[in-house]
Amino acid sequence: MSHADLVNLAAISGGPGPGLFLRLIVLGSIVGVCLLAWILVRAGRNN
Repeated sequence: MSHADLVNLAAISGGPGPGLFLRLIVLGSIVGVCLLAWILVRAGRNN
């Protein structure tokens, strides 16, 4: 994703700051990384 695409997505909100759309993208990314780490930790455990 290029810088211009991010600027266009930020413009969707119409207000200052990153806007709700980009905040949801970042929040979803963080949740996804946490879930991936949890799955990898569970898969790597030797019972």
